[in-house]
Amino acid sequence: MKHLTYLKFEVLRTLRNRRFLIFSLIFPLVLFFAIAGPNKHITVEGIHFPLYYMTAMASWGSMTAMLSSGARIAAERQIGWTRQMKITPLSTRTYFSAKVLCGYMMAIFSILCLGIAGSALGVHLSAIEWLKMMALLLVGLIPFAVIGILLGHLMKVDSLGPALGGVTSLFALLGGSFGPIFTSGIMLNVVKDIPSYWLVQASQSVLSPSGWPPAQAWIVIAIWTIAMTRVAMRVYQRDTQRVS
Repeated sequence: MKHLTYLKFEVLRTLRNRRFLIFSLIFPLVLFFAIAGPNKHITVEGIHFPLYYMTAMASWGSMTAMLSSGARIAAERQIGWTRQMKITPLSTRTYFSAKVLCGYMMAIFSILCLGIAGSALGVHLSAIEWLKMMALLLVGLIPFAVIGILLGHLMKVDSLGPALGGVTSLFALLGGSFGPIFTSGIMLNVVKDIPSYWLVQASQSVLSPSGWPPAQAWIVIAIWTIAMTRVAMRVYQRDTQRVS
């Protein structure tokens, strides 16, 4: 099976999954309008609230879209699709890259939809600011792409839904997608070692002219990506050996 053929197949399957589209695209939009709409004239530390909240929802929505790739993987395992793939020329690299690219596609859709929604509430960013935020978000999403694949091969469909919701909510809460919960002290140092913290910082990089991202952001993202990739590869190999 050629790489482009499988990628096209994955894209079509993703776009036809209505439940996935609702939670990845529609739900962040509903939450954004429900909270930012009534408060569109409020400022937070001199920042227009819809802009502040749009960046927060961009980090949460894109992370949810990326992690949700695990739900598709778990569903494939349940119906025996993983077993079917073992008897095709499909390489492991092609399999993983297609999942990651589809996750990124949905994450970009989520960011763009929130950008349009933000514009409707008076959010104005320059093209350079949009490109900067988008680029940093795409980098910050790398470890979540691997975590989504890991969860998909580690858990069954029945247990993945609650687990995925819990993991996403925990990452979002600690990272500050719903507002910072730690502003100083040892707990702030702890959450700075979590990739969702830097994902939120990436989305909010347009709120201040500071020289983000610092070296710590790159280090945390790299360590989480390498560690989760090794675990995901072992789980995938164990999973495919079991069904072979």
